[in-house]
Amino acid sequence: MTDQLRAKFENIELNAGLGKISAFISMTLSLLCLFGALCFLFPSVLTTPELRPLYSKHSDLFYFSLMAGIIISAGFGAFSAIVRQNRYGFYGLCLALIAAVLGCGVIQAPVLPSVPFYAGFDYFVLTLIILALVFIPLEGFFAKNPKQKILRVGWVTDIKYFMFSHIGIQLFSFLTVMPIQYWITHLPSNPIVPWVQAQPIWLQFIELLIVVDFTTYWLHRAMHEVNFLWRFHAIHHSTEHMDWLASSRLHIVEVLMTRFIATLPIFLLGFHTSAVFAYLVFISFHAIFIHSNVRFRFPYLRWLIATPEFHHWHHSSEKPAIDKNYAAFIPLYDVIFKSVYMPNHLASVYGTVGYKIPNSFVQQFTWPFKKYIQRFQQRFGKPKDPL
Repeated sequence: MTDQLRAKFENIELNAGLGKISAFISMTLSLLCLFGALCFLFPSVLTTPELRPLYSKHSDLFYFSLMAGIIISAGFGAFSAIVRQNRYGFYGLCLALIAAVLGCGVIQAPVLPSVPFYAGFDYFVLTLIILALVFIPLEGFFAKNPKQKILRVGWVTDIKYFMFSHIGIQLFSFLTVMPIQYWITHLPSNPIVPWVQAQPIWLQFIELLIVVDFTTYWLHRAMHEVNFLWRFHAIHHSTEHMDWLASSRLHIVEVLMTRFIATLPIFLLGFHTSAVFAYLVFISFHAIFIHSNVRFRFPYLRWLIATPEFHHWHHSSEKPAIDKNYAAFIPLYDVIFKSVYMPNHLASVYGTVGYKIPNSFVQQFTWPFKKYIQRFQQRFGKPKDPL
């Protein structure tokens, strides 16, 4: 997407009476329905294997939900296009009609053979719908910054990160989990594993929070204090508007490093699958919550569990807050290692200091490498021909 087109989407004013609200609803819902219809047509390639039994058990519910979504998006699109003369409503209507054509062929769709890879479109659609239904109203009623728009500057870039991280879940798992599993199978048996697995699931869940957050605390701190690592982590800090989507802005190199470090103690200590699953669900929701645009203070709980107030200060560009509050879940680590910052007021200014990071998704991917590419070119590049 070009900078001009992205800027146009990010500057949409959702004013009532102009057809823009209905057009936005139509385009968003029709795109999700289009992804959903493709998932029905090509389940072996586009859906997540762990979720397929759920689709088989409740196939009618998901199919009628898809049809309802198509009808609603088409209705909003038609209203915006015909009554309000808004071209984006026409685009939404066209996408809804394409989704309807694909969706109507679901019953006759061939069953594809199992393949060793999948895209995970369904995971992206389901999580986006669920999180949007939770956090958009939450931020609307309890906003820390009431003037911040839902479609604030940078939302298009962040939705791309959200889509990439959810559709690329298999890629991330392959690049992080597989090497660890291969390495552990060649290690001698760990005597701690039977002791850990004999504990109650709830206790393993708590231990996971403590152990994993300790390792990620030091990785996070290194990302701020080691210049090479900071160039990747700076992408996450480049957002100047905190909300639930801001948590998705992570460079792929940072994602791989963080998931590798977080996964390593899980496998080494042999935590039970149920505890790990509960931990992943909880920590994923918590990571989105602490980035959200909410004004909750939690005066006592904030010293036990990382809150939006705590993490917003980590993203603050105010000088006293820079390189503070590294813990993802347990603020006590910042207290012990003297990196905590919690004044009596809320953070209000965000972003990186001294760095000009581009807004484009693709340009942000290449930005951390430019410094080293330029050094390489200066050292080994061809000298300019004399005039």
